[in-house]
Amino acid sequence: MKAKTALPAVAMTAVSMVLTLAVVVMWLGTAMPWPVALVVGLGIDGGWLATLAYERRLAAQGDHSNGVTAVGWAFGLIATGVLVAHALLAEESSGAWLAVAWLPVAAKGLWLVHSLWERTALTPSALGAIRGIQQEARDEAAVARARLRAEAGTEETRLTAVTQAGARVARVQAKTAATLAGAWSTLETARQGEGTGRALTSVTTRVTPDVTPLWELPVWGLTEPVPALEAGLALTDAQLDALVDTIRHSQTPALSYREMAVRFRAAGHSASEVRLRQAWKRVA
Repeated sequence: MKAKTALPAVAMTAVSMVLTLAVVVMWLGTAMPWPVALVVGLGIDGGWLATLAYERRLAAQGDHSNGVTAVGWAFGLIATGVLVAHALLAEESSGAWLAVAWLPVAAKGLWLVHSLWERTALTPSALGAIRGIQQEARDEAAVARARLRAEAGTEETRLTAVTQAGARVARVQAKTAATLAGAWSTLETARQGEGTGRALTSVTTRVTPDVTPLWELPVWGLTEPVPALEAGLALTDAQLDALVDTIRHSQTPALSYREMAVRFRAAGHSASEVRLRQAWKRVA
């Protein structure tokens, strides 16, 4: 790579020096002896070549001198000026001479490019390390992209499954709620009916003669556990009514039947559910 950048600069420098020497000899040869013109041309080329050699030595040492660079550009501009002046004053082929007048400046530009390449050039081992790092970064990025795509696909599948399951549960719950609502509506209609108690009593009269049970269908709502009945002294209806009324009004607002029944049995009193409910109806 170093040769690829240095050879064009060397070739253009050589062509520029030859053109400068030839132009100086032809141009000044008519006004002075040609040996003198040759010395002038060699002086321009020699100064340019000397400053270029010094710049290259400083660059090899990792150093730089603005003064040497300025002198080198000055010799390059002088050579270019000589070529441009000869092209403008030439009676024949002025266009051709003017077309090659830029070669000294171009040669200096190529040496500048070569010096920049030298300051940024890396060893093969460093380039190999950089390529390895870049390849590793590309591999990690590819793996990360694949992982993200896989996680996104899995999450999408999970959400779809959860959504479908939720929809099925919602449909089952809605269907169950509708069925329960219909059943409780039918039960409430039967409970509120005037002939429900009589019909149930007439059915059980043959099974339990001389007993007239009080039939009441269950009420839809929260239930509370009721303690088991304990054996004790039987209460008369008046005593039971007074006890139920006392427990019912022991709290403001008055207790419900279920709360009263729980407290009644928790206090150790004993009465059948039928008698207790009849007493509740009498006092309430």
